[in-house]
This record gives sequence, C-alpha cells and structure tokens, in this order.
Amino acid sequence: MSFVKSFFACLCAILVSGLIIVLVLLGIGTAMIYSSTSPAKVSSNSILYIPLEGSMEERSQEDIYAKLLSNAELSPSLESILSSVKAAKTDDRIKGIYLKPGVLSCGYASLEEIRKALLDFKTSGKFIYTYSGTYTQGAYYVSSVADSIFINPQGVLDFRGVASSSMFYKHLLDTLGVDMQVIKVGTYKSFTEQYSNDSMSAPNREQTEHLIHALWNSMRKDISASRSISEDSLNEIANQMMAFQTPQVALGYKMVDVICYADEIKSVLKTKLSLKEDDKVPFVSVTDYFSSQEIEKTVASVSPKKIAVLYMVGEIDNGNKDGISSSEMISQLNNLRSDSTIKAVVLRVNSPGGSAYGAEQIWRGVKLLKEKKPVVVSMGDYAASGGYYLSAGANYIYADSKTITGSIGVFGVIPNVNKLMNKLGVKHEVVKTNPYADLLSNFTRPLDETETAVLQSHVAEVYDTFLTRCSEGRNMDKSEVEKIAEGRVWSGVDALNIGLVDQLGTLKDAISYAAKLSELGDNYAVVSYPELKSAFEQLSELPHLGYEKMFHSEILSREKEILNKLERLDFHQAIMPYSVSVK
Repeated sequence: MSFVKSFFACLCAILVSGLIIVLVLLGIGTAMIYSSTSPAKVSSNSILYIPLEGSMEERSQEDIYAKLLSNAELSPSLESILSSVKAAKTDDRIKGIYLKPGVLSCGYASLEEIRKALLDFKTSGKFIYTYSGTYTQGAYYVSSVADSIFINPQGVLDFRGVASSSMFYKHLLDTLGVDMQVIKVGTYKSFTEQYSNDSMSAPNREQTEHLIHALWNSMRKDISASRSISEDSLNEIANQMMAFQTPQVALGYKMVDVICYADEIKSVLKTKLSLKEDDKVPFVSVTDYFSSQEIEKTVASVSPKKIAVLYMVGEIDNGNKDGISSSEMISQLNNLRSDSTIKAVVLRVNSPGGSAYGAEQIWRGVKLLKEKKPVVVSMGDYAASGGYYLSAGANYIYADSKTITGSIGVFGVIPNVNKLMNKLGVKHEVVKTNPYADLLSNFTRPLDETETAVLQSHVAEVYDTFLTRCSEGRNMDKSEVEKIAEGRVWSGVDALNIGLVDQLGTLKDAISYAAKLSELGDNYAVVSYPELKSAFEQLSELPHLGYEKMFHSEILSREKEILNKLERLDFHQAIMPYSVSVK
C-alpha cells in the first residue's frame, strides 16, 4: 500500500513539475518575443537597411515559433518596405537607404512598386546606395534606381531577359493509366494543358510570348531611364550571359558603378555620414523601423475617418493555408460595409484565382460594399481569372504595368483512373439507383457523351456569368469582353489598353484615389485588414512541425501542390495557368 502511495505521489510530483516547467518556458518565450519585437530606437544619423532577398510576401505575419527557434531574420514584406520607405522620406533621423540584394523571389509588379517608392524617396535629396555579391535580375531591377551600385570583386550580376517555363504531365499520366478529362471554355485557358498536352498549344505560346516581351520591354525602359543605358544596349547586354561575366565587364557596360569589398562600402557610408573610421554604421533594419511605427498605426486605427486596405492574397478556396477563404473574405467585406468609420475600401488583390464559386461570392460581397462606399482595386503581381472576377465590380481598378491579369475563362478536370486500377490489379464495381448517381464521385470510368455535353454546357454557363460580371463592372458590351477573354492573360499595360483596368499605379495611388472618391482630402488614416495574429494567438495554436519545410525547394513544392490540387479543386475553376513560371 505504501508503494502505491509513493508511486502516485511521485507521479503527481512529476506532472506538477512538468506543468511548472511548461509555464515557465512559456513565460520566458513570451518575454523573449515581446523583447525582440519591441520598437527599435532610431538614432539621429541612421541609414535604413533593406535586404532584397528571400521570398517576399505582401504582408509579413511573424512566425513566433520560428522566432523562438531561430535567430534568422524574416524577409521583409512588401507592406513593411513600402511603409518604411515612405516614412523615411520625411524622417530627419534617416539620412539614406542601403539596399542589400541577394537571391530574391518576388513578382515583377511588386518589384516595380518598391522601385517607384524608392524613386519617390530620392526626391527628398537623400541617398540610396546598393551593395551585393549577388544581383539577381529582379533585385538589380530595383537596385538600378540607386545613386551608386556597388558589387563585390567576385560578385555576380544576373541579367538575361525574361523566360517562362511550363511542365507537362500527359506522358506520365498516360504511363500511369490516368486520363484527365478536361471540360473548359476559353481558347487561351491553358491551365489544363499540363494534363492534356505534351507541349504548349499555339494560343498558349502566343499569349506567353506576348506577356514576357511586355514585361521585358517595360523593365528595360525603367532601367534605361535610371542608368542612362539605351534599351537596345540593355538587350545586347542581356545576350552576354552576364551571370558568367566578371564584375569588370558589368562595370564596362555601366551596369554598376564601383567594385569593392564589404568593408570598403562601409567606409564609403561612414564618410557619407561624417563618421570616424572606428564608428559603427548606424543601420536600422526595415523590419525594426516598420515596428517602430506601431504607435502611429495604433493612433491611426482610432481615427474617425479611415480608408481600409483589405488584402486578398493567394488562391481562392483551394485549400491553401495562406490562400483566400471566400467565407472569411465575405465576413471582412460585411464588417467594412457596416463600419461607419470606414469611408472607402481598397482591395489589394494578388491572386491567380481559384474556385469560380468562391470568386462569385466575393464579387457579391464587393458589390454590396460598393453600394455604401467607394471600392478601389490595387492589383499586385497577379489579379487573374478568379482574381480578376472579384475585382471586376469595383468603382476603379489600378494595376501595375507588370501585373499579370485577365485570364477570363473557366474549366473543370475529372480524372479517370480505370487503366491505373487495372494495372494495379484493383477491381471496382458500382451499384446505383440512377444512371448518373456516381457522376463526379466515381473516377474509375470515362464520362459518356451525355455527361460530357451536360458538363460542357454547365461550364459554359459559369463562363457566361463571368463575362456578365466583367461586362457590367467595366461598362463594356459582353461581345467586347469576349474578344479579350477566352482565358487569355495580359500584362497591366495591355489590360489598360483593352479596358480591363482604369489606370496604371501603385497601392499608394489607389489609396489616394479612394480618398478622392470619398471626398476625404488629406484628413484620413489607413488601416489594413485582415488583422494579423498576435503573439498570444499564435501561441494558442499548434506550432508548425516542419512538414511544409520538407517541400521547401521550388520543384518539390510545385509537384506537391499539383498533387494536392487534384483532390481539393472545386469542379469549376477560374485560375490562371498554374504551371507557368516567369523568371
């Protein structure tokens, strides 16, 4: 009996001790989080440090678990960079900006938005310097605005033009015995080609060539203006395989200004700030500087007159952790509609589309919102297919010149794995009460002619609704929309010329126009939605266990996404070509 008492006493002691340890660690972790995220002090002679590397998101939701387990600094978000550059322009404590490019994963529209913000910053008379050992093409595009471009003696400048690659899985699927039955509307709607073709169709190649040339021409024009190198010369330079040329060659082409080591660029900065050689360069990171503005944001949030920026980022209802949930987005739109302090709404759309049903529900929410207050769209890297669908009903649409938009089309894909089952020796039988009771649930048989015709008609109806939404929203005849639809993607420049958008401009421009529509003048505050999760909210959730990190590489994550997509896709999809990678 005494043994049993002793055993349970020890067990209770262990459990209580474990609980105390967990609470202590939780307290320590929370303290670490708040101490590491407290606003940084900005000295009176500082340089804003902006790293251009990693994967850049529209907004940065800090991962508390990653912060606790790693000292690595997260890549700054587009929002933090734009906000910080804008604030630094009039902040007397900030004397200049130092860009530190690296391997950067980011869309060209986002890059142009940063570039425009930096050009605006330069009007203050403050300097911008950039230094790196590796300039990717996108990072160089942004860096080209700098007063001086510095490169390491062993550095690399990658400048080679724009390419788009697509993968096709038809042969693999045929080998496995899987037949992807495609129902679609839109000659240029090329998403399904990865399943049905061994190569690009002529219409897909046509639209892709047109798109990448539009992006390249726009980029060359911008760099030419900043570096005083002709566009034709830039095209010739791109043909020289610059990634394998020495920095001296880049210097000869006037692509860079100075070749030096990291310690030497610091000496240049110290001289610029009139510092002594032994002094440290007073850098303030863009992440810390953005955090230092939190008090201003809090004051802005209680302003009686606000413009809301609602971020719509990712695929629509396709099961992505960081995608767009139509139900959650409708709730956000309804809340903004009923909030009397919100005088106008800017939809920041960066989405390749997704579920056509989800896009229609969000479109309805936008329509109802527009009945009470102005709605302006600011398109990011992508606002295509479903991303354009939900944008079409706004009062006004801004796009970047390098935004990929349009892709007005609909498709559905139904796999038939009958041959695969036979190869595996698996037999499948169905008992049903009606001829089509197993439609869309039995993937071991092909569609018959009647089923195919009905599904084709149904997809055509969804497409017709899509056209109607675009026609009404853009005040165009449906016949005119049809000519520029058919699933074709367009650059922002082309979208402006054919009437899909109203003006080329940045998020800042869209906010200014929303203020004009609501007659606010300059007396308003800007607040962002959805609200980001607090540290405590993240701590209440289970930490990421690293499953996603297994698929960190671009190729593995891409293939994993394709496999996952097959099981979670709604039948009606309004999404741009998934398999195209523009670099």
